[in-house]
Amino acid sequence: MRHSISVLVENQFGVLARIAGLFSGRGFNIDSLSVGETIDPDVSRMTIVVRGDDRILEQVMKQLNKLINVIRVVDLSKEEHVGRELVLVKVVANQRDRAEILSITDIFRGKIVDVGPETYTIEITGDENKIKALINLLVPFGIKEIARTGRVCMGRGSKSIKV
Repeated sequence: MRHSISVLVENQFGVLARIAGLFSGRGFNIDSLSVGETIDPDVSRMTIVVRGDDRILEQVMKQLNKLINVIRVVDLSKEEHVGRELVLVKVVANQRDRAEILSITDIFRGKIVDVGPETYTIEITGDENKIKALINLLVPFGIKEIARTGRVCMGRGSKSIKV
């Protein structure tokens, strides 16, 4: 099972390295990791996606809570949440396929953000299933490159993670 963990941390040098080291030191793999400042420039929010059962999740949560620069850790997988990822896909777009690629992009509410002589670069945001579906439809045209942000998550409704 994939778990989305939201972590508030002090925005200080080396925090990301310590958290990544915690995972690698225990043999846990990070599926995705997104980090950015919050409204408070002294605090950053990390969204870490990790695969494992409840026992592994419990170990990860305990270890994260032990780190000095960690302010708060929340498993968003156990509550209603919104999760999104941003993806840029560079796809081969010859003259005969351009209209079809544009149509597929529109269906997924994506945008063409760059047009080259033989390529389109498509921007799309969405959940994992939406991203996979678009990529699967673009594979036959020839994907040249993909860049993904990793998942970011936030609880639904009025609940929020605060310092």
